Amino acid sequence: MDMELLTESLTGSWDLTRSARDALVEQGAAVVGAVLDVLCEEQSPVDWTVSADVLCRIGEPALLPLAHATAAAGSPEVARRTGWTLSRLKVDDPAVYEPLLNHPHPRVRSDALFAFQTRGETAVRFVDRLIPLLGDPEAEVRQRAVWAFRAIGTTALPDLSRVRRMPSSGPRVRAGALEALAAIAGPDGLDPRDRDAWRRLTAIKLLDEVPEGMHLCGSWYAVPTTDQDAVLEAFDLGSPQPVTLRTGAAAWNQDHHDRDRDHPHAACSRVFVSPALDGWTLVFGDSSRDTHRIEDADDEDEALPLVVRQRCTDLSRRFGSAQWYGMSCGDGWTAWCIAEEGETVRHYDADDAEENGDEGPSHPAEAGYLLPHEDGFPDDAFDDVDTSDSDAFTTRYNQLKEELKIPDTCYANDIAARLSVDPGALGAHTATSGRGVLALTACGREHGHPAGALPV
Repeated sequence: MDMELLTESLTGSWDLTRSARDALVEQGAAVVGAVLDVLCEEQSPVDWTVSADVLCRIGEPALLPLAHATAAAGSPEVARRTGWTLSRLKVDDPAVYEPLLNHPHPRVRSDALFAFQTRGETAVRFVDRLIPLLGDPEAEVRQRAVWAFRAIGTTALPDLSRVRRMPSSGPRVRAGALEALAAIAGPDGLDPRDRDAWRRLTAIKLLDEVPEGMHLCGSWYAVPTTDQDAVLEAFDLGSPQPVTLRTGAAAWNQDHHDRDRDHPHAACSRVFVSPALDGWTLVFGDSSRDTHRIEDADDEDEALPLVVRQRCTDLSRRFGSAQWYGMSCGDGWTAWCIAEEGETVRHYDADDAEENGDEGPSHPAEAGYLLPHEDGFPDDAFDDVDTSDSDAFTTRYNQLKEELKIPDTCYANDIAARLSVDPGALGAHTATSGRGVLALTACGREHGHPAGALPV
């Protein structure tokens, strides 16, 4: 096939290339090689999704060529394109992917697992073929196998439980089966023997745990106390289970990012209460009362600040002071609320500040910083810079920042570092006492833990 003509026929918008794509699909296996070459050419004027669509619709004849291209990919971008296409071929029976589960390249094995994952519970007939991948030498493949079992769901539980009780399966496969069981049924659905093993491992890890910085995305409260029982009572939390900081941080992130669609209260069922960190106890997650007060409000954006201020005010009456912090790893949102002796003295939300102004006077902890909604640069600072050139923009930015002595911008973690504890900067220097716990909210006591495996 003439590559120049092929490229020309596929260059253009999605609608403009429709007839060319349809014609190529009709030719089937005869054009797989040529279209695959276009897909793998990073400088091609053809949008990669156009050639990917052709190969996906051709289906099985493209399977092995795509597997070979994925294994031989010379760049992450080519591997991403070919792997995406490989795992989404339009085939009637996913059994065509079975041979790829034994492929020598881990990317191909992972992409094949994704194809089973997308079939959900209908892939249950392949459970015996998928189980060995739970013990794959590559962590990426093991994780994809767990996700595939999670998609299959509860029909896979008997087979996974059987693997857990079979020493001949090998320790790595049994460990993977435990993770898959937790991913499907959650901690509440584990065999009592597995729950006991998890508790023993947690107790061992807690003996010499060194704090590590947490990935900050979501919200947390900080109160100046080492009395964890008082904090649990203040938030109406129950059934506390000791966990490592690693486990608690993972639960917070999982509940915030990976909402369990089958759990009616995945976002508000449990909270991670830290051990005392430099004399402060941090509470990560959303309590039932606060969450549902926001969800039931006519305007959630207006309800959140009211709920946060009330919670901080109540906590400060009990503990002398209290703080709330919020950060997003996706869009740069940040916010904080500070209460002292039963009064909110500062509430700042970057999303509202520019339009509605700050709420309350600035706080001493903000001194020397620009607030996130403030721009310290002159209006014409970047007029003669090509903003699409990141290097040129960065050079000008740093030059002006130094010349004009423009302060750094502060975020919630910066304010937390000055007033209490920055959970993103925990380390061996952090004084720790007590143990962190995962505790159930009112919703959690009724509905249980969300599904999902957590690291220890």
